Formats: sequence, C-alpha cells, structure tokens
Amino acid sequence: MKITKILNNNVAITTNERGKETIVMGRGLAFQRRIGDELDASKIDKTFTLSDKGAFSRFQELLESIPMEHILLSERIINYAKIKLGKKLNDSIYVTLPDHISGAIQRYQDNCAIKNPLFWDVKRFYKDEYEVGLKANQMIGEETGLHFLDDEAAFIALHFVNAELNGDISNMYDITRIMQEISEIVRQYFMIEFDENSLNYYRFITHLKFFAQRLLNNTHYDDDSTDLLEVIKHKHKSAYQCVEKIKQFVSEKYKFELSSEEMLYLTAHIARIIK
Repeated sequence: MKITKILNNNVAITTNERGKETIVMGRGLAFQRRIGDELDASKIDKTFTLSDKGAFSRFQELLESIPMEHILLSERIINYAKIKLGKKLNDSIYVTLPDHISGAIQRYQDNCAIKNPLFWDVKRFYKDEYEVGLKANQMIGEETGLHFLDDEAAFIALHFVNAELNGDISNMYDITRIMQEISEIVRQYFMIEFDENSLNYYRFITHLKFFAQRLLNNTHYDDDSTDLLEVIKHKHKSAYQCVEKIKQFVSEKYKFELSSEEMLYLTAHIARIIK
C-alpha cells in the first residue's frame, strides 16, 4: 500500500486493492514519509473510501482544515445514524456533517450558540433524524464537555435528511418551510390537531417531503390519473376540497401546478389523517 498524497502527518491517500483512492488515518502515519513510500499498515486506524469523486475531493480539503478528532467524532455519529435510520446516506454527509460539527464546537467554545428557526418543524417532521441529532449532542458533550442546545440537534438532523434526499442542505430549509405551510393549510381547513405518532401522519409527512422536493426542482408525476382522481374526489370530498386550497396556494406562491396524480396522492393521504 503506497502513499499517493500526504495531507498531514496523520493522514495520507493511497489506492486500495480495487484501484480506488482511499484516505487513511493514524497517529504519525505519514510522518517523515514521501509519496511512493510503503505505509505501515499497523498504524492505520481509519480508512475512508467515497464513491462520489466530488465528495472525496471536498473531504480531502476538509481534512486539511479541521481537527482529526472532529472527523472521527462525526464518523461515529454517522455510523450510529446508519443503524438508527436504516437508510442509505449520500457520501456528502462525510463532508457536511464534520464541517458543521467542527464549526459548532468552535461556536460553543466562543459562547456563541445559534437558535434554529426551524426547530419545532424539524422536531415534528423528522423525528428519527432529530433523535439522531440528540444522540450526536450527547456524543459531542461526552468528548468535548460542551453542552449543545436542542437547536443544534435540529441542525444536525437536517444534514441527515439532506443526505437521504441527495439534495443541497440549503434546499432543506425550503423543503421544511413548504411542508410546514401545507400541513398548516390542512390543519386550519379541518380545525384539527394531528396525531403525530400515527402511521398515517408519518406517511403524509413523508409524501410532503418528496412533494416539496419536486416543487423546488419543478418536476412532476406523469399526469395520467385523471379518471382515478374523479373517483377519489367524490369518495373523499372534503379532503379533495382541501387539496384544491393547496393547489391554489402553491400555484400563487411557487408558480407550480399540481398534476392530477399529485392531487390524487395528496387527497388520499389527507383523507387518512382526518379520519
């Protein structure tokens, strides 16, 4: 295993047996070494192989700018999240999460905690990811002695939601806002409080998450459910009328036209949660 690039005394890049570039870490691993030298395998503590070349490149840059212990702490949090969430995460999480956590640690050391304006919506819409955020706060506290606010757990949660959707973290704030706006239309229309622990509510929120992503990307379902929508709107009149309100709202605010397929799914989900 030969060194192809040295990032610092503790981090180097090599090529694994499948020909993929791999980042290897270990105390003093690359100290007084040169490109082309053989690595001492006994000194390797961690290896990172990312399939996304862009993420791999950004990860290299990150390794040169933040402490290695923040990288390793973030990796432990990501491994916990993979088990807790049971979902495939985009390689970008290995860049965005360490970057965020390292910055947050610096902020808290400087007594500069930030309130999360989406705290309540994140806690409500992304319960599993928020639980991961709370666990991350605990792990960070155990390692650094810093007490992160729950607001920080919500920030961390959004990074995992983003990694599930393969999107841009900046989009997650827009997606969450759209989810809040539409769920509020439903709540006000029927004058109800949602059972946020129910399976039907979970399905509704999951649908809204991907609907909001489609809205922001200006993509639609194939519009081939007109006949079925006619059946559904007569069976669930009040739910369909609520969807008409949603359709008007997104058309006026976002210039996005709901297809019959989208209206069909929204009507079905709303009919379930109001029962």
